[in-house]
Amino acid sequence: MAKYPQNINKCLKLFWGNHLNQVYKPHYSVLKKECIDFLTENANDPNQNYCFADLTFGGGGHSLELLKKSSNFQVISVDQDPDALKNGQHIIEQEGLSERITLLSMNFSKFWEHVKSNNNAILKDQGGFQGILMDLGVSSHHFDEDVRGFSFKKAAPLDMRMNNLDNSIPTAADIIAKASEEELSEIFFRYGEERFAGRIAKKIVEQRSSSPILTTSDLENIIFHCYPKKFRYGRTNPSTKCFQALRIAVNSELDVLSSSIPNLISLLKSGGRLAIISFHSLEDRIVKKIYKSISQLDNVSVKILTKKPVVPSEEEITINSRSRSAKLRVIEKL
Repeated sequence: MAKYPQNINKCLKLFWGNHLNQVYKPHYSVLKKECIDFLTENANDPNQNYCFADLTFGGGGHSLELLKKSSNFQVISVDQDPDALKNGQHIIEQEGLSERITLLSMNFSKFWEHVKSNNNAILKDQGGFQGILMDLGVSSHHFDEDVRGFSFKKAAPLDMRMNNLDNSIPTAADIIAKASEEELSEIFFRYGEERFAGRIAKKIVEQRSSSPILTTSDLENIIFHCYPKKFRYGRTNPSTKCFQALRIAVNSELDVLSSSIPNLISLLKSGGRLAIISFHSLEDRIVKKIYKSISQLDNVSVKILTKKPVVPSEEEITINSRSRSAKLRVIEKL
C-alpha cells in the first residue's frame, strides 16, 4: 500500500500538487430528453423569453441542451465544484453563449437568496422561472478523478467535499477521525442504510487509536473485513454504502435538499416546473414527501406531474450504467 503523510492536510497537498491540470472528465447527462421535455412543455410562445435554472451544472449537458432548444431561452446555472466551474466557463466561452447563460459559484441552497437579492427582473418582468432543474447525482468526474476521494477504486485522500477549496468544510477524513462510535454508526445507517454500521464504526474507532485513517484504501480495507466472508464478493463492493453515507454527511446533502425545495417552488412562474433527479432512495423519499406535502397546502397551488418517478430507458442504462438508479420527479406551479 502506498505511504502517505500522517496528516490529512499534508495528504491533500501531496495529491493536489500532482493534479493541478486535470481535465474535467466527461459527464453523461442522465434523463436529458425527459428533463428538457418536462421543463419546456409550457414554454411555447415564440415572442416570449423564458428563463431556466440548472442548479447542478456539472458537465453542462442539461444547461446546454436547454439553450439548443430555443433562442428565446436563457439559463442561470450554479455549481459549487471548482473543477465544474472552470470547465463550464471554458465551454460557455468556446460556444459563444456568454449572453444567454450565467454560471455562478455556489451551493444550490444559496440560490433562492441570491435570486431574491440580485435577479428581481426575472421575478418581476417574467413572473419567475419557467423551469428549475436539480440533478443530485455525483458527476462521473468526481468518481473518476481519484484525488477527490469519492471512489474507493484507487488510493486517495479521504476528502469528498464538493467544494474542495472550502477548508471550513470537514473532510471525510475529519469525520472518520473525530466522530464518536455512535455518531459514525448513525451516519452509516441513516445515510447509507448499512446493516453492518455498528460493526464498521467500532472497527474504525479501534483502528484510528493506533494509526490515522487518511485514505480511501485505508477505509475500504476496514469496511471489507467487517463484512462476513460470504458477503464480501457480491455485485456491490462492501464499501459502497459507507462511502455514500460519508459523502452525504460531508456535504450535508439531505438537509440542503429538504430546505431548498419549498424555496425553489416559490421562484417558479405560473406554469413553471421544478424537476429533480435523485440517485438513491433517501433523496427520492425526501422529494416525494415534500412534493406531496406542498401539494396539500391551501395557500400553494401545484400539481405533481409524476405520480411515479420517471426512470431511464434500457437503452440509456446500456449507454451509461450509472443511470440505473436515477429517478425523476416533477412538480408544476399552477
